Amino acid sequence: MSLVYFILISFGLTQILVYGSIFNDVRPKEGFFGTLFGCPMCMGFWSGVFLWATNCYTDLFTFDYSPLTGLLLGCLGSGTSYVINMLFGDRGLRVEID
Repeated sequence: MSLVYFILISFGLTQILVYGSIFNDVRPKEGFFGTLFGCPMCMGFWSGVFLWATNCYTDLFTFDYSPLTGLLLGCLGSGTSYVINMLFGDRGLRVEID
């Protein structure tokens, strides 16, 4: 269950950082950070790494502090944030028919 919590929190954090209107005035628009803050896959990686680094402050999930675990959780956050972002939009489930 802790992995499900991790995935959902990583997705939520990624969505807020990439699309949240509260960050519109401070979110970079150009350069490296502009690309990072505009990409759910990129931001999902760093959200996963952030959650791994701060997991001692919550009981929702607990992971060891090895660098490999941080890398793997970053990849998990990236992949799942991207997939969930592609499946769901502002109007619910995305259905595209070509």
